[in-house]
Amino acid sequence: MSDQPSGPAQTGDVLELSVGEAASGGWCVGHLAAQPEPGGDAGRLVVFVRHALPGEQVRAVLTQVTSRFARADAVEILRAAPERVSPPCPHAGPGGCGGCDWQHASLAAQREFKALIIAQQFRRIAGLDLPVTVEPLAGDAGGLGWRTRVRFAVDRAGAAGLYRHRSHEVVRIVDCLIAHPLVTEAGITRQRWPGARSVDVAVAPGTGERAVVVQGGPRQGTDQSSLTQRAAGREWRVHARGFWQVHPGAADALADAVLDALRPEPGDRALDLYCGAGLFAGVLAAAVGPAGAVIAVEQDAAAVRDARHNLRGTPWARVHRGDAAEVIGRIGPSGATIAVLDPPRAGLRPALIDALSAAGPAGLRRIAYVSCDPATLARDVAAFARLGWRLERFRAFDAFPMTHHVECLAVLAPAEH
Repeated sequence: MSDQPSGPAQTGDVLELSVGEAASGGWCVGHLAAQPEPGGDAGRLVVFVRHALPGEQVRAVLTQVTSRFARADAVEILRAAPERVSPPCPHAGPGGCGGCDWQHASLAAQREFKALIIAQQFRRIAGLDLPVTVEPLAGDAGGLGWRTRVRFAVDRAGAAGLYRHRSHEVVRIVDCLIAHPLVTEAGITRQRWPGARSVDVAVAPGTGERAVVVQGGPRQGTDQSSLTQRAAGREWRVHARGFWQVHPGAADALADAVLDALRPEPGDRALDLYCGAGLFAGVLAAAVGPAGAVIAVEQDAAAVRDARHNLRGTPWARVHRGDAAEVIGRIGPSGATIAVLDPPRAGLRPALIDALSAAGPAGLRRIAYVSCDPATLARDVAAFARLGWRLERFRAFDAFPMTHHVECLAVLAPAEH
C-alpha cells in the first residue's frame, strides 16, 4: 500500500498525515504530509483521524471514505506530541473498544482539547468568543474507575464485552478501566450470558448498592429495581434504569453549580425541566423554602415516581409528568423566577424556548442550562439570544475522563439586566 494514493481514496489506503486541531467526537483533523500524484484526489480529502494528537505526524489507515470527508485510524506515530502518553487500557487503540477517545493523551491535554472544542462550537454556532476551562471532578482515579453505569454488549457465544468503535462487533475484554470498582466486582465479563443482547450494571458508590439488568436470554430482568444514590447531603432513590450522572462526583458538583448560578432566595418560584429523579428540584426546594414553589417536569414514568418519592418532604415541590415543551406550553412559566434545564442530548424544542421567554422582563431572571452536548447547547443559547437573553456565565466539567464527552453549564439572564 502506498502512503499517498494517486487515484480515488479508498477504505484501507494508508496516508501520511500532519495532524491539526482536535475536533468534536474524539477526532483530529488530518492533512496530507505530501502532495499526491497529479490527477489524484487524496489531497482534497478532509480526514478525521482517531488515536492521534494535534501536532503529530502519523501514518493512518482510512476506515471510511465519503464524497465530503474520510475517517482514519492512526496506526503509526512518526512524530509524537509531548502530550502523548501510553494508554492504560490495551483495548484503547485502533481496532479496539470505542468507549475511550483520549487515553493516549494526558488528562491536562484532554481537558484542553475539550475546552477548545466547546469554544469552537460556540464560535461557529452561536457567534460567541467564549473562554472555557474544563474543571476536574472529585471521585475518579486519575481519569479511571469513575463510570458508575456500564452497558456490556454480548456476542453470539454469550461473552460480554464492549463494542468496537462505530461497529456492532463485540470486543471481549477482562476489565473496563474507566468502570467504577463496584461495576468491575460484578464480574460480568467473567460469566457467560447465552441469548442475552446486553447486560447493564449500575452502582451507587455512596451506599455500595449495585443493580444488574439483563436484556434478552433466560436471565432477562433486573436483580434490583432501584438504587440509593447520595448527593447534595442526602439520599435519592433512582430506578436501576433511570438517569443519574455516571461520574461519582458529578451530581454534587452540578447541584452546587446550579445553586451558585441561580442564587435562589426564600419565596422564589423555580422550574426544573427534565428533572429526572429530582436532584435539582430537591436542592432548589430546600433553598426556596415553603414560601416558594418548585415545578418539576419529567416524561419518564419511573423517574417521575422517583422524583415524587424524593420530594415528598417538600410538598411545595410538585412533579408533572409529560414532555417539557408541552407542559410549559399548557401551564406557562407559572410565575417562575428561576429555572434549571437538563435536557437530553438533542437539546430544547424551539417551542419551549419561546414559552420560557414569553413573559419578558416580568418573567424568569436567570436560567441554568445543563448539557452534555456543546453543539446543541450553543444552538439553544443562540436561540435564547435572539429572544433577548445573554450568556452570563459558563462552566464545563470533566465528567467523562478519557472520552470526548463533557458536561456544561450555561447561565442565561435577560439582556437588559
